[in-house]
Amino acid sequence: MEAVLSRKEQIEQTATSLFKTRGFSATSMRDLANALGIEAASIYSHIKSKEEILQRVCFRMANEFFEAQDKAAALDGSASDKLKNAIKAHVKVLTHNTEASAVFLHEWRHLSEPFHGTFLELRDKYENRFREIIRSGIESGEFQVPDEKFAVLTILSGLNWLHTWYKPEGKMTADEIADNLSAMLLNGMKNNQN
Repeated sequence: MEAVLSRKEQIEQTATSLFKTRGFSATSMRDLANALGIEAASIYSHIKSKEEILQRVCFRMANEFFEAQDKAAALDGSASDKLKNAIKAHVKVLTHNTEASAVFLHEWRHLSEPFHGTFLELRDKYENRFREIIRSGIESGEFQVPDEKFAVLTILSGLNWLHTWYKPEGKMTADEIADNLSAMLLNGMKNNQN
């Protein structure tokens, strides 16, 4: 049985879909009202602005990424294990809601201050967690990479396009994709002299 969405949740879900397909800037409140089949003026009884929706999507997704990463970090293991778990956690969040993932990854630029700055701080904090795993792998001799920041940006760049091609009904499940991606990404960082 599907949960019944509140009007605010319906507005957010529809706006997220429009933001993904049209972009935040090209989506008007009138577009949103038309997609919902309601008068534009009635939307304002539920939300203040379309940026409020963008803020909710971006910060909810950031929360989901941190929660998933926290669960992954709680698991013991080598740096390779920790990186594999972090990659799996990231993939799980990306594939849970690809529309919200796309908005989170591409439309955050339209956040106004102080939200824009806060979002960038959260992004840096999240990337730093990956850097810490890479650094520990370098220190233990598991990984051989020229630069830990470059390694993290390469990993996240490889993962963050997943929303453009992932299909829940596709050949691979999200878990299989996570396993394959982590194997491919980790193999490029292994210290082959061990």
